[in-house]
Order: sequence, then C-alpha cells, then structure tokens
Amino acid sequence: MYKYEIALSLIKGVGHIKAKNLIAYCGGAEAIFKETKKNLLKIPDIGEYCVKSILNHDVLERADEESEFIKKNNITPIFYLDDAYPKRLKHCDDSPIILYFKGNCDFNVQKVISIVGTRNATDYGKEFCKNLIDELSVHQLLIISGLAYGIDISAHKEALNKNIPTVGVLGHGLDRIYPGVHVQYAKKMLENGGLLTEFISYTKPDRENFPMRNRIIAGLSDAVVVVEAKETGGALITAEIANSYNRDVFALPGRINDEFSFGCNRLIKTNKAALIQSAKDIEYILGWETSPIKSSSVQKQLFIELTSEEEKILNIMKTNGETSIDMLAVLSEMSMSKVSVLLLNLEFKGIVRCLPGKLYKLA
Repeated sequence: MYKYEIALSLIKGVGHIKAKNLIAYCGGAEAIFKETKKNLLKIPDIGEYCVKSILNHDVLERADEESEFIKKNNITPIFYLDDAYPKRLKHCDDSPIILYFKGNCDFNVQKVISIVGTRNATDYGKEFCKNLIDELSVHQLLIISGLAYGIDISAHKEALNKNIPTVGVLGHGLDRIYPGVHVQYAKKMLENGGLLTEFISYTKPDRENFPMRNRIIAGLSDAVVVVEAKETGGALITAEIANSYNRDVFALPGRINDEFSFGCNRLIKTNKAALIQSAKDIEYILGWETSPIKSSSVQKQLFIELTSEEEKILNIMKTNGETSIDMLAVLSEMSMSKVSVLLLNLEFKGIVRCLPGKLYKLA
C-alpha cells in the first residue's frame, strides 16, 4: 500500500519539490527506484547525493513497516496525485507528496477556515473563538487547527459542539497524540473531521516539525484567522505562510499593551492581515454572502447561478483561453486571494479546470 510513495518521501536530500520533479520525469514513484543511476543523473537538480540516497533501498524497508502500521490502524494515505488530495494544498509548490489521515471528512468542501493562536489563550480570545464559530455554523464548512493548547483546542472544541467537521494537523506521527491531554477531543474528531500529518509513525513532536505542520494548516484553507498571538510564535509563522500562498489572513485586534495581542496588532498594522470583529468580515472578504452551490461534487450543469465576480472571471478566460491566476487578478482588478476563492468555487461547479503551472481553462 503506497510503498514506493512512502519511500520517496523518506529519501534524504529529496524534498517535496524534487520528489514531484522525479515523478514527472520517471512516470511514477515505483519507476524512480527502478531507474538507472545514469538516467537519474540526467534529471535537472538531481545530483550524486540524491541519486545515492535513491539507490540505497533502506527506505523501502521502512516503507514496508509503515504500510503495515497504516493497515493495522485504519489510516488512509493520500498521495498528491490522488483525487482525495486536498485541492487547495495541491496548489502549493511545497505541499507534501503524501499525507496520512485518520478520520472522516472531505478536504475539498467549498469552505475551509483555519483558526490558530497562542497556547496561552485569554478569556477574550476564547470567547471570540466561540462566537466566531457559532456565527460560521450557518455555513457548510471545515475548520482546521493544530490540536495545540490554547486557541487551537478551543477552535476544535467549539467546532465539535456545533457539529462542524474539524481537522487537527499534527507535527508528529499518528502513533500518538500531543499534547496527551487532548486525546479525548482527538477521538471525537475522528467521527466528524479527523487527524492529518505528513509524518510517518514514531516521528516525535520535535520543535522543527511544527513550522512544517503550519504550512499545511495554511495551505488547506481559504483563509487563516489568528486569534491572539505574541510577537513571535507559530501562529505568526502560519500567517506569513498563508500570505505567501495568497490566502486571506484575519487577525483579532487587542489592546496595545496586551502581550498576547502584539502579534495580531502587528499583522494588522503591517497590512498582513485584515482586522476581524465577527464572521461577517470573513463572509464579506471571501464572498460567502452569496449562496454558492452546496455540494462539492456538483457536475457541470446547463444553468448554474453565478455571481457577477465569477462571470467576470469567466469572461476573461473566454477571451484569453488558458490564463494564469496572476493575469486573472490583474485583468479582473481583484486581489489574488479573492480570485483564488472564485476559481476554487468555479472548479467545484465544474466550469473551470486547474492545469499545471497554476493555469486555468474552461472545462
């Protein structure tokens, strides 16, 4: 089960971008391990060290072990070429080539929000988190966070209370839950949401894993909401990555002298996040005030209700053919994040298709 895909993710010196490049040249994960040294060296950006690591088949033995662990624990591996792979994350260049998921949810629903913040959440932050999720519960959405102390677990708990699917992205393997006190919530999340990681079993929750975890939290969502953050920390890393992925970022403002509002206030002050007061701010900026088609599996139909902004995007594509997201943003005079959301909605409706190189064409 996904032996070669797992093995590829374990090769030293081969990151996610190089791995995708290898797959493109060789035609598949298994073919990489059966290719000759001479041919591997012909692939751009693949040097002697990488080739030596590929030809050392120790990773295949570890992949066999992981396959057994996956099967035994009802874990679903999701390869980046699978239909089930999160579409939003797939558009990020450094997305993992394989994910490990345990739970029950659809990552490709039309509305996904990530909520992150300090581990030392105040009553102010927790109350805002509760109210925000209560207001968002009128939408069919998925809520993402990191299962950490503070704001993360507050977001998961409120989502569970409102019967909203919620996924915790982990910085370790699925053989454990960290922190351990959140096991009870993690178990409930498996019924409506789940747990997701790029790390194989027996990977410890080491410090260097969490920035990697944070990029997945950012990449999975339409927008990231930062609820309380110090001047430095994981929540700000997630916000920075979200900006680099052209995701919208929202931040809860606080008093200028509050330690756990420094980060949010700075995000707002430097125009790296929009100030958020309620769910209405998300609905307005992401265009959720309209009533898009609810099902993510809707087939292309003869008559589909489109917003004026969606029609504008389609008219540009009719005129220009295959068009990059950057050009669509320029020609439509809309923000990149806004265009990204519109394209995703149109893709769900079966009207447009995403091509390699972040190009879009009419379906």
